[in-house]
Amino acid sequence: MSQIQDPLTRSETIKAAFKQIFHVWRPHRNSLFLGCVFSLIALALGLALMSFAGEKIALTAMGIVMISSALLKLLGGGRLLMRYIERLYTHNVMFKAIADLRVWFFSTLSKGAAAGLGFRHSGDILSRLVSDIETLDGLYLRIILPFLGAIVTFLVLLIGIGMINLPLAISIAALYAVAGFVCPFLSAIITRKRGKTLIEGIARLRIGVFDFVQGLREIRAFGVGDRVSAHLQTIEGQLFRQHYLQAKNIAGISFITFLCGQVAILLILLAALNMVFHDIRTTHIVFCLFLTITAFEGTLPLTKAGGLAGQIMNAATRVVGVNKGQIGYNNPDGKLEAPIQTHIEFQNMCFQWSKDRPWVYQDLNMIINQGERVAIVGPSGIGKSTLAALLLKVVTPQSGRILLGGKDLSDLSADSVRKKIAWLSQKTHLFDDTIRENLLLGKPDATENELWQALSEAAVADVVRAMPDGLDTWLGEGGVKISGGQGRRVALARTLLSKAPILVLDEPTTGLDADTEKEFFQILNQIGSDRTIILIVHRLTGVEKLDKVWRLSDSHIISEK
Repeated sequence: MSQIQDPLTRSETIKAAFKQIFHVWRPHRNSLFLGCVFSLIALALGLALMSFAGEKIALTAMGIVMISSALLKLLGGGRLLMRYIERLYTHNVMFKAIADLRVWFFSTLSKGAAAGLGFRHSGDILSRLVSDIETLDGLYLRIILPFLGAIVTFLVLLIGIGMINLPLAISIAALYAVAGFVCPFLSAIITRKRGKTLIEGIARLRIGVFDFVQGLREIRAFGVGDRVSAHLQTIEGQLFRQHYLQAKNIAGISFITFLCGQVAILLILLAALNMVFHDIRTTHIVFCLFLTITAFEGTLPLTKAGGLAGQIMNAATRVVGVNKGQIGYNNPDGKLEAPIQTHIEFQNMCFQWSKDRPWVYQDLNMIINQGERVAIVGPSGIGKSTLAALLLKVVTPQSGRILLGGKDLSDLSADSVRKKIAWLSQKTHLFDDTIRENLLLGKPDATENELWQALSEAAVADVVRAMPDGLDTWLGEGGVKISGGQGRRVALARTLLSKAPILVLDEPTTGLDADTEKEFFQILNQIGSDRTIILIVHRLTGVEKLDKVWRLSDSHIISEK
């Protein structure tokens, strides 16, 4: 979870978050504005309908007909039509805007995920992608639109009743200001901290459920299902408690809102009795009464919207801050294209994931010549995979330089660098799709012959040909319909398909048995003779064909062997 910030920093963070969200929504600004116009027109028609209907009732009771039924029918039909158009249009616009925000979120997340999701929980990422972004739906529909309507309603009360009796108009407008602006503001302040707790509580529950589902086999094996279920129920109970407390606070403020409306009606009744406010015609009294009742009906949702504001603010910071804390995420990308030459050099490079974590590398110096086959060997957790993240420009060193073809990596665009490097991670994912679609991730415009060539180089073409549907065979989630060795070979074929001159293999035989592991490296020995191959492993099998071995020591200094 994010750490608590001082008020000034937190205020700036929230401001920056909303600025980014509105930037993402910028292509929809005209549609969002038009939705506001539709909403205000529907509101105006509703206020006019109720006001004139009240006045017509009063005039009819007095035997006078000054307002035709045709006008009321026109206002009623117009309000119904505009309310339908407004709801349909604004929700459709918001659906598109939220869809764009999810695309932006996924795109932003991917920039920091090439080396994994770092130190974050998958359940937390899922919560940001689903719950937090859904919460932001209320920013436009439940806050912006209603408060714009509240401003218009306040002016209508002040002007409409002011033309009849100015002191009465000021009194009712003041009460409306308390109910429509002050109470929602108080609701937002009171529930702001609890909104953060609610958002994080939902994320914590998702993390727990996600972990429970993924570890279900181990939970059953160790017979701890009851204990884990009790833990989830505790988290759920805490979340419900926070929901209850927030609802209780909002209910208390809603009572003040309701009271303001009742006092406003009381003032009009006093005017009807010629008390406090004098010399107001009966028809005007009814006009003011209907207008006031209609206006104050919209204040209760405003108070609830104020309570939602705390959750929206925290959801905004969580969505925009998806890569917060990811080293190098905010560093500006280079402008130059990667050079044709692909020799790699680390010069006095220092790197740590965060200030509170130990240095991974200090003054690292290493040269990998173009076309060499090298191995980076060391125990788990010592920082081997970090090299892949550095080469792919997912993270950047705190000091020193990384050169590609003699050019500083920081001066090169990330896209051009990644076109030079094909990466096979230790947790390469096979999508729940066909073999063909999984391969095309490596090269979307690959031909049928290129797909089979890549499969042949990975020594899995015969296996795919033997399958009933060939390239169109469905792999299932995570490639469960094929063996682990076959899955790694398909992943290798996808990597080879890119034709990148540098091939980085990060623990490529993870999860394979000894025989399959040897077969994999024997296949690797036969391919990519014109490529630079960087093999990242925690031990060597003895069958790898290598030009050089770099071994990571406990001091994180690399020595050549």
